[in-house]
Amino acid sequence: MEIRGKVAIVTGASSGIGRAAAVALGREGAKVVVADVDDAGGAETVRQVKDAGGEAVFVRADVSSPAGVEALFAETEQRFGGVDIVHNNAGIMTGGNPNWPDCSNAKIAAVVGVNLAGVIMGTRQAVQAMRKRGGGAVVNTASIAGLNPMPMDPIYASTKAAVILFTQSCAMLNETEQVRVNAVLPGIVDTPIIAKTGDGTAPAKWLEPALAVANMLRPEEVADAVLDYIRDDSKAGEYRVVTNPPQSA
Repeated sequence: MEIRGKVAIVTGASSGIGRAAAVALGREGAKVVVADVDDAGGAETVRQVKDAGGEAVFVRADVSSPAGVEALFAETEQRFGGVDIVHNNAGIMTGGNPNWPDCSNAKIAAVVGVNLAGVIMGTRQAVQAMRKRGGGAVVNTASIAGLNPMPMDPIYASTKAAVILFTQSCAMLNETEQVRVNAVLPGIVDTPIIAKTGDGTAPAKWLEPALAVANMLRPEEVADAVLDYIRDDSKAGEYRVVTNPPQSA
């Protein structure tokens, strides 16, 4: 898909991977809807997209809410006339104290709601919108954590594993709806969510062994993989692992 002139929604775009993807899409000529619950962070992303030469607006959206997802797409279509690209990126970790299995049921519901239900509803809404345009591209942010057990945060890992299988299960949408759904699986990325694995100010202790042998990814490296999937019309129902570079010897 040619990105220039297309309309893109990026969720969780107030920082990290979402911000990097929004800026990259704007630089490529897309009209970008920056979606998040963080107003200040969203406004900063809009500014960065515009500084990169792109066009962007902020729409406050809770992707765990059916009404919130529907309103996000309705406002996007009202502003720009349609939707061509959706990056379902919003995600949270259980994190903090107490952690599993002593975290609250409300916290569990929040993680499942944002990480899994948000992706499913966002994809469903994307298909509804993209039918009107003759097709489009969806990229879901999963995680390398979805490929292996993660005892310190099994809720997060389970949602990401489900996003991978959901993405693969959507491969047929390329034939039936001309909508390509793919996923990126980053390793550890230098984003604000990393601090939330611990006390909110620093990464959790259980991440230290991994960080001792590998550098954190930059959000821009993951954004590059997102744009690759958007551009490549041959890819559907696939996922790509974006691995951490090793520490220099």
